[in-house]
Amino acid sequence: MTDTTVNSATGGATNEGPGGAGPTGGGSDGSATQYVDYEFAKRTGRAVVAAGPQVTPAEAEAIVADLREAAASAVGPVASTSGLVAPDDAPPPLVVDRIGWIGANVDSFRAMLEPVVDKLVAKKKMPTPTVAAIGGKVTGAEMGGLLAFLATKVLGQYDLAPGGTPRLLLVAPNIVATERRLGVDPTDFRRWVAMHEETHRVQFTAVPWLRDHLVRESQALAVDLAPTPEDLSRRLEALTKNLPDVLGSGEGVAQILATPEQRAKIAELTAVMSLLEGHADVVMDDVGPQVIPSVGDIRRKFDQRRQGSAGIDRILRRLLGLEAKMRQYRDGAVFVRAVTDQVGRDGFNAVWSSPDALPRAAEIVEPAAWVRRVHG
Repeated sequence: MTDTTVNSATGGATNEGPGGAGPTGGGSDGSATQYVDYEFAKRTGRAVVAAGPQVTPAEAEAIVADLREAAASAVGPVASTSGLVAPDDAPPPLVVDRIGWIGANVDSFRAMLEPVVDKLVAKKKMPTPTVAAIGGKVTGAEMGGLLAFLATKVLGQYDLAPGGTPRLLLVAPNIVATERRLGVDPTDFRRWVAMHEETHRVQFTAVPWLRDHLVRESQALAVDLAPTPEDLSRRLEALTKNLPDVLGSGEGVAQILATPEQRAKIAELTAVMSLLEGHADVVMDDVGPQVIPSVGDIRRKFDQRRQGSAGIDRILRRLLGLEAKMRQYRDGAVFVRAVTDQVGRDGFNAVWSSPDALPRAAEIVEPAAWVRRVHG
């Protein structure tokens, strides 16, 4: 499935990507592009991203239509299983190709990183226009290359789109590539993926404060982690010394560069992400047997895929912290099931009542502690 084929089948839907319509530029002095050339990041991503599976235009059109149908069919079962209902005006999912996913994420990164840029500008003498242009393109190329790698891995994503319109993205080429690689029933697999991603859409649309809370906490952490010129050399030295630990733990570079206080903040944010991913996995599996005949086969093969990366792909996953993300599914699902067993679905749904009700880092691995704190 080539990206151009999918784009034609979606009617140019990649241009509707989240964040594109909202204010995503730099600060009032235009300083953001002195650190990252975001348009160059998009161009780099488009140039280097691997092509998707090969299909005919007619097949691509049918695949996109089937993914839209899968997303629509997931709404009712997810709502009845989770007890969460998306408002009627919530944007429907958008089927995109890899280039569309890259563009949406560059826009989101731009808005998310504005406070980080402001910190760097405040701490560092502004470069000359020539140096700024070169530096912006270097960082833009790095961002584009990273997103091009990730764009081949992601099946779906709820894009928080700071400053823009949040929306669920389904990445058609990756879904097709995965269903072929696993050898599973395409119709069933697309509906299974849609159940997981629809749960994310419901989480962020049925719980009005959740998106703003997560954006705010992520931006605050990003600002805190952004190195000033004074501590950049120290952090790079620490990274060099501890690179084997990064590769061994799978926690990612940020964990090694962070201070103990920053690691604690990362742990708290990771607990929330574990909740969201685990909840989506639990809902997906609870709904699955009702509407997806081959769900057992899909789950078994998909779990093997999550554990099966090797070589340079595995190294990159560890450096980026993607190995830790795999644990989020496991820890979060255990938390959701344990809490539900203790206090039922409605008791679990107290987790959505306020930011203070979200599980803390220690509680995500000790569900009974959350129950005691929230339910007494």
